[in-house]
Amino acid sequence: MKWLLAVAALCYLVVGRCLAAPEEIQVYMDEMNAPGEFGLDVHNNYVVSGSGGVDYPGAQAPRHVYRLTPEFSYGLTTNLELGAYVLTSAASDGASAVDGQKLRIKFIASKAEEQAYFWGANFEVGRVAHRLDENPWNAELKGILGYREDRWTLAVNPNIDWKVSGPVPSPTTLDVDTKFSYDTDRGYQLGLENYNELGALRHPGHLGQQSQTLFAVVDTAVHGWDLNLGIGRGLTAVSDRWLLKAIVSVPLHQ
Repeated sequence: MKWLLAVAALCYLVVGRCLAAPEEIQVYMDEMNAPGEFGLDVHNNYVVSGSGGVDYPGAQAPRHVYRLTPEFSYGLTTNLELGAYVLTSAASDGASAVDGQKLRIKFIASKAEEQAYFWGANFEVGRVAHRLDENPWNAELKGILGYREDRWTLAVNPNIDWKVSGPVPSPTTLDVDTKFSYDTDRGYQLGLENYNELGALRHPGHLGQQSQTLFAVVDTAVHGWDLNLGIGRGLTAVSDRWLLKAIVSVPLHQ
């Protein structure tokens, strides 16, 4: 329990008493737990400024909502990893809630030590509260593609999202997320992450009418705690204006 309280305290300091962004703002790469190892990442996301409106009755307005999502993971084999998320949020008035749960399974293909590229996939399914989605059960299939050359890393995640169960007709949608980073001499990486909604898979919409967000990020480690810290700017009128994010990887195996 003490280490969980320490995680919560660190997250509070990283993002401040922030007043919602998606529960997970992350570009997946080839990181995996070893077989039999457990992992814990804590996702913190906050919309500093954005829309105060909602898309449907009962929806949660994104502005000034802080989301904290613990992600528990377990290395099943050298190529497979299981994961589980618990979605929580705190509104600007101080009200907090559990927003749902999700399960995932991630596959990363084996590669030679000198191989520059990597690939894999992640499948996720979960149930969320009505304030996040009119349809409670949804799923996502995420492609994982990447390339490393010296200090440079490029990763791309094409994501297909669809409704599993719910009362409202909803098209299958496509997002494409990218990351480009440089490994410095000082023990941290500087990079850009771009999150792009493209609309319905069969009929992609105009880019200017979809959410597009660019993050400047730093990846580093502090006493064994891996950190991904970023500040994001919405690039279209329908995007949230400014966002903060922090992903804290807890060192369970020291």
